[in-house]
Amino acid sequence: MPNYAWEGKARSGRIMKGTMQAPNIDAVYSQLNSQMITPIKVVEAKEKRKKVSVPTKDIVVFTRQFSTMIDAGLPLVQSLEILSSQQENKAFKEVLLSVKADVEQGSTLSDALKKHPSVFDELYSSLVAAGEMGGMLDTILNRLAAYMEKAEKLKKRVKGALTYPIVVIAIAVIVVAVILIFVIPVFQKMFADFGGELPAPTQFVINLSQGLKKYGVFIVIGIFVVISLIKKYYSTPKGRKKIDTLLLKAPVISDLIRKSAVARFTRTLGTMISSGVQLLDGLDIVAKTAGNKVIEEAILNAKVSISQGKTIAEPIGESGVFPSMVVRMIAVGEATGAMDTMLNKIADFYEEEVDAAVDALTSMLEPMLMVVLGSVLGGLIVSMYLPIFKLAGAAGG
Repeated sequence: MPNYAWEGKARSGRIMKGTMQAPNIDAVYSQLNSQMITPIKVVEAKEKRKKVSVPTKDIVVFTRQFSTMIDAGLPLVQSLEILSSQQENKAFKEVLLSVKADVEQGSTLSDALKKHPSVFDELYSSLVAAGEMGGMLDTILNRLAAYMEKAEKLKKRVKGALTYPIVVIAIAVIVVAVILIFVIPVFQKMFADFGGELPAPTQFVINLSQGLKKYGVFIVIGIFVVISLIKKYYSTPKGRKKIDTLLLKAPVISDLIRKSAVARFTRTLGTMISSGVQLLDGLDIVAKTAGNKVIEEAILNAKVSISQGKTIAEPIGESGVFPSMVVRMIAVGEATGAMDTMLNKIADFYEEEVDAAVDALTSMLEPMLMVVLGSVLGGLIVSMYLPIFKLAGAAGG
């Protein structure tokens, strides 16, 4: 039952405020009038809920089990009671108990889920609403679980491909920094005892070591400041669009980002259409899950064009964001009335393409990183041994 915040005037003229639980706003007015309070303002008090983070795996398991129980004929409240009692994640258990309480009080399941957007996103609650309206909630929940599993797998593949080189480079930078700060000064002291002029590469490395020791803290602070400024810029609409545009044009990773975005778009839209969600409503939600501002705007522009009577293939093709093969296959799906099937086929194809792109990226980056790291470390070692070779040559001469 919702909470309402009210403000009213008592018979004495005193202004009073408070909150009240009631089935609707009219019930609040009736209750206040019965208490001899003239209502001035009554608004629904939005309950502040703390943001809960639940692993996708837990939500998928819950969704599959929920689907099985609904298919077996168990009532919603009883199913939620059983699933919440089995839940080991305390935060998720609290969410499920809250959903159960709302359903017991007469709320629809989709409305109850919408109160927990950090756990059940708009796509989830919209598909559940479609399942409730169409009387096929168990089928929709099964589709949702399958969709979430595939989406999570795709996300992990892309994240892994982009994380690998960053981790390797970070480790290499730390190793080189340790050598410059702690190892090179030992050689420097030894060379100072020898006297004489040092070779240019050796002097360069020593200067680099001294500079890092002197300004290292400022360099680290500068890096964190730059990262923070980039994050802040990316949080603005203009900044996000600019950076996302650059990512779609960036060498090496642009192909992977584009293919993963196409796979996500087609899989999400295909799941929504096959579940009975209207195309225009589906595009709104799909745009939010695109993961790239440029692609999000292309989808929203497509929605506007479709509302004006165009097919979905036309604006998608005009955007220049989606590959021509995708546009042609969507056009075929529209013409044959099998849009959801065609979209899922495209998603299957591009998920395989993402796997291939990740493997190709990893295969290409591994030797490149090894060559770069080998050259840097080898260069440091050679630079430090050049004076020793020079002394050995002088002694032999």
